[in-house]
Amino acid sequence: MLLWSSASKAAAWGLAAILGLVIYLLPLAVILLASVAGQWNDALPSAFTLGHYADALRGDSAGLLTTSLVTGAAASLAALVVGAWAALALRGMGRLPRRLLTPLFFIPSAVPSVSVGLGLLVAFSQPPVLLNGTVAIVLVAHLVLISAFTFGNVSAGLERLSPDFEQVAESLGARPFYKLRRVTLPLMMPYLLAAFSLSFALSMGELGATVMVYPPGWVTMPVGIFSLTDRGEVFQGAALTMLLVVLTLFVLAAVSKIPTRAAAPR
Repeated sequence: MLLWSSASKAAAWGLAAILGLVIYLLPLAVILLASVAGQWNDALPSAFTLGHYADALRGDSAGLLTTSLVTGAAASLAALVVGAWAALALRGMGRLPRRLLTPLFFIPSAVPSVSVGLGLLVAFSQPPVLLNGTVAIVLVAHLVLISAFTFGNVSAGLERLSPDFEQVAESLGARPFYKLRRVTLPLMMPYLLAAFSLSFALSMGELGATVMVYPPGWVTMPVGIFSLTDRGEVFQGAALTMLLVVLTLFVLAAVSKIPTRAAAPR
């Protein structure tokens, strides 16, 4: 800690509380109020109603929930496999190859998501690989964008993983696949679940690339929210936003309840 006196610590906590209120809680509170507002002509809304939520849970809007959930789950699982595979592969290489190849996995997170969407449109809008207009291009876009974060989480977990257990397994004659399945992956489970959770949350909120590549009939919630607010239907968009937040938090809470083996400390 850089602060030692009680007064300075109290001031730091007070500043953090104010920033948290202004940056996080206040915007969320405004969205929540807008989602139940019938009209908003004064400082506070009036004519409160749950009709916006009812509209969001039926018809075309209800399909957005399923689309986002399927897209987020599928892309996150694929990113978990790709990111974990890449992290494990680089772990077995020498120091120089790791230093050269690791930055390549973070390139998608260093460029705007719109650039990723445009690149996919250009690359896959003609044979031999024609994905434009299909659901697959949306999944690929999400995979490209979130795989860097999965790779980063798994790589960080592998750095903290003690090699003792794997060395003991090798000394007892364990084959590489058996060691991976029964030793390495169970010890890595907390980091794998954390990587999946982060990837899922990012996928659920992704808009930039999705709005450029999504086909008719496969509209995610962020795209639907953008379309509603662009047409001036702010209250309906706010209701969908709150449902997106609740759905994402519910899935993350469910994932956090999965029992894991704690990684052994060094």
